[in-house]
Formats: sequence, C-alpha cells, structure tokens
Amino acid sequence: MRLDGIQILRAAAALMVVLHHLRHELAGLGLAADVLANLPGWAGVDVFFAISGFIIVHATGPAYDVPGGRRRFLAHRVARVVPLYWLVTLAYLAVALALPRSLGDAGAAASDPAYLAASFLFWPAARPDGSLQPLYGLGWTLNYEMLFYAVFALFLGRGRRATVVWTAAVLAGLVLVGRLAAPEAAPLRFWSDPIVIEFLFGAAIGLAREAGLRFAPPARLALAAAGIVGLVLLGGDEVAGFARPLRAGLPAACLVAALALAGPSPRPAAWIRPFSRLGDASYALYLVHPFCLRALREALVRTGLAVPLGAWGVGALMVAASVAAALLTYRLVERPATRALRGRLDPGGAGGCRPSNFVRGREASVFRGPEPH
Repeated sequence: MRLDGIQILRAAAALMVVLHHLRHELAGLGLAADVLANLPGWAGVDVFFAISGFIIVHATGPAYDVPGGRRRFLAHRVARVVPLYWLVTLAYLAVALALPRSLGDAGAAASDPAYLAASFLFWPAARPDGSLQPLYGLGWTLNYEMLFYAVFALFLGRGRRATVVWTAAVLAGLVLVGRLAAPEAAPLRFWSDPIVIEFLFGAAIGLAREAGLRFAPPARLALAAAGIVGLVLLGGDEVAGFARPLRAGLPAACLVAALALAGPSPRPAAWIRPFSRLGDASYALYLVHPFCLRALREALVRTGLAVPLGAWGVGALMVAASVAAALLTYRLVERPATRALRGRLDPGGAGGCRPSNFVRGREASVFRGPEPH
C-alpha cells in the first residue's frame, strides 16, 4: 500500500529546507524576507529524520530476518542514497576546485584527500573552521542517516521489535557518551548529538503501525494540529542539543503519526497525486535545490531583474525552478541510477526475500534529511 500522506509530508519537509535556504539567497540580493526569517524551515530535517525512522521499520519485516537479509538491506540503502549524493558532491567538488574562494572553508578543504574521502564515505570529519560537515554541506544529514542504517542493520535477524530496541539502546548510548564523556574524536562528537533520537520517534511509530494501532480521524487531526503548532512556534532560530528532539522532533513525530496511523483509505484524489510525486522526488529536491538557488541568484544579479521582480517574485521563481529541477533529476538520474545500482548489489533480490514495495508499494524511499537536510 502506498502511503501518500507520508510522501506528501516528505515533499513538505523538503520544501521547508528550500525556504530556509531561500531566505539567505534573497538577503544576498538585497531583498527583504521577513516572513521567511520567522519560519522554521530548518526543522524540515527533523521531519525527515522522523519519517526515516518510520519508513525503515515499516519496510523491513520478517523478509529481512532470513540469511542474507542484512546484506540486502544495506544494498538497498546504498543504492538509494549513494548515487545522487556522490553526483552532487562531485559537482560541488568541481566548483570548489575551479573557484575555491567562492566556497569559503569548503573550498579550502577540497584539496585535502582524507577529508574528501570522509565526505564520500559518510564519515564525519572537520573542516578547517572546525565544523563537522562534509564537502557538500547538506550531506551532514546523510551522515546521521547512514549511522542509523548501519546500527539498524547490525541487529537485523532478531525480529522487528528487537531490532528497534537494540538500535534505540545503541543510539541512546551514543548520546549518553556524548553528554558524559565529551569525546574529542570527530565521529563520536557528531554521532552523539541528541538529534539521533528523532529516528527513534519514527521507529516507534513504525512499530505501532505494525502492531495494528490506528487512530480515528479526530485523534489524527489533533496530532497534526499539535505538530503544526509546535513547528510554527519554533520560529526561524535553529535550536540544538536536547532541545532539538524535544522542540522540533516531537512535533515532527506528531505529524508522522497523524499520517502513518490511519486506517485504509480510498484511492487519493487527482489533486493529491502531484504532491505525492513531489514526495518521491524529495531526496532530489533536497540535494539539487542549492545549485538552482545560487544559479538563479547569479543570473538575477547579472540581468538586474531581482529588484523589478521583488522578494515574492524571485522567491516563487526560485522555488519553481528547484521543484522542476528535482522532478527532472528524479526521473532522469536518481531513479534509473538507483535501480541500476540495486540490480548490481542485489541481483538475487527476487529470491523470496524481497520486501514489498513502499514507493511502488512499500520499498523504503527514504530522504535523508533536511535532508534537510
């Protein structure tokens, strides 16, 4: 069964991140963006993490507890995440090598082979300014995603509930180590951030759904309202530490629960399908939109059209271009690349152990956040 509500939420989360970055591009053009400054676009990442936790649990049932299940799970995750991320990272690297000064610390780090290797391998490493970001900055969310996948895969074979419990124990242990020991090693400092708890919120919702829990429409409406109000109250200033999973992660989880814990629904109306399709392309939207925003900003500077269009005109143009680029990237690059790599990594996937599909049924079409990032 296709969960269109979750797909639409993925689209909304990606658009939140786009709006968060849009405000910086408008400021660079000298255009006021007061409305955007007060929106919690940065919390799109938190929504993605909660969705990720839910989808991974929802899509990995008994089929992954047989021999070879762990390898199959990792093969599908690599095929889903790596191709497009490596392509955009290569594009960013080309810019960094050609115009290093235009990218600041990222440009300076591009000449460090060890840092580049870490960026491509989802291993947290520090830039010259000390920030724990990969070369393509949006990849910081994927470093968390890959941690979650790796830990989850480690405990496959014990049943869905036990896998979630052990995964929760490891992630909670990492957070505890970070708070008590204050590790100096970059990977531990990064992975012990409390934001990893947000995956567990989604995983708990996944377990609840598989256990048969469903909410009536009034309860789901209340959850959705609580989630929206909670996110709106965050404002434009990003929070960190334990405040993040509490203030951003819990509202995100409310939204996921409102959409995931629904009973059987009829075929979605025609007007819903385009938003659901944008959810399919949300990973592409997350990764390619910075290129669109910056390219349009440079074009508007050179043509002098920014002022005549105004903040709303420029903003609408940038969002529309980002969405169009994402849909094309998904159809022409991401989807065929994912299928090709999955076929190579899991050639025997149909041998009685392939899970049902989520995006064309139940396969985990996970964005890796806001994401975000």
